[in-house]
Amino acid sequence: MKIIEELRDAKTIGIGGHIRPDGDCVGSVMGLYLYLKKELPEAQIDVYLERPADIFRCIPKIDVLKSDFEKDVRPDKIYDVFLALDCNAERLGDVETLYGKAGRRINIDHHISNPGCGDLNIIEPEKSSTCELLYELFDKERLDEEIAKTLYIGMIHDTGVFKYSNTSPRTLQVASDLISYGFDFPRLIDETFYEKTYIQNQIMGRAVLESIRFLDGKCIVSMVDRKTMRFYQAEPKDLDGIVNQLRIVKGVECAIFMYEVAPMEYKVSMRSNGNVDVAEIAVKFGGGGHVRAAGCNMKGTYYDTINNLSVHIEEQLKDKENCKR
Repeated sequence: MKIIEELRDAKTIGIGGHIRPDGDCVGSVMGLYLYLKKELPEAQIDVYLERPADIFRCIPKIDVLKSDFEKDVRPDKIYDVFLALDCNAERLGDVETLYGKAGRRINIDHHISNPGCGDLNIIEPEKSSTCELLYELFDKERLDEEIAKTLYIGMIHDTGVFKYSNTSPRTLQVASDLISYGFDFPRLIDETFYEKTYIQNQIMGRAVLESIRFLDGKCIVSMVDRKTMRFYQAEPKDLDGIVNQLRIVKGVECAIFMYEVAPMEYKVSMRSNGNVDVAEIAVKFGGGGHVRAAGCNMKGTYYDTINNLSVHIEEQLKDKENCKR
C-alpha cells in the first residue's frame, strides 16, 4: 500500500512522535511531513514533537515542529487524520489527546512491542526503523533530496550506522537508493551520530568511570542523577550514546543506563548483545522497544531498579545457558 491512498481526502492532518524523540522519530515525522506537503499542498499539516537535539537542525523545515505543547495542543482541535509514528498512543505524551479525537487514527511503527493503537495499524518489526518503513509507503517517483536525507538520518540512528542486528539486506538497499539523491551522507553521519559536545563527552566519561558490572560481568549498569546533571549543566539529550558505549565493553551481554527524571524515578535504557531480549523485560515495566534495544521508566531507588531488572536478565541468561547444554 501507499500512505497517500489513506490521506488523499484529508483536509487537516496531524503528525506526532514519541516523547524524548530519537533520530528515527525525528526523521520519520519530518520525512512524512515533507512528503505530504509535496503530495497534498492544499492540506493543513501540523507536526507535534518535543524539541529534538540540535544535531537534527540539518533536517529541512525542522522549524515547523510544534514543541510548546501548553500553547500548541488545543483541546478543541480535531484533525481529519492523525498519524502516530514510531510509537503507540501512550508515548505521544500530551499529544495523545489530539490523536484520540481525530476522525481517523493511523499508527505507523516498527517496534515489536507495539500492538497497534489506530484505526489503521502499519506495524512491521522486520523493518530497521520507522523511516525505512515510510520509504516503502512512499511513491518513489515523488522522493527528492530533502525527503531522502531526512529518512536516511532516521535509519542511521536506529541501525547504529548499519551495524546493529536490525540491519537487513533490504535496509542497505534502501540506504543505497536514498544516498543516490546526492546529499553529503558522510558528513551527515559525523554531525548527527558521532560528533559530541564537550559536555556530552564529559558526562559520558563519568558514566563509564562509575559503571558497575554484575552477574559475573555479563551485565553493566551506570546511572546519572539530577545533581550530576546540574553540575555539568547537561540535559537528557546530552546522554545519548552512553548506553551503547557501555554495551561494547568486552564480556558484557546486557547494558543498562538510567538517569533520574524525578525523585525516585528513572528513565532506563537497555541494550543487548544478543543473549538477552531487553524488549521483553522493558514491557514488564510498562516500556518497550526492540529485542536488542529497549527502555522504560521505573520508580524506586537506584538499587531497587537494578535488582528488579537483574532478576529478569539473570533468568534469560540462565535459560540461554541451559539451552546450550
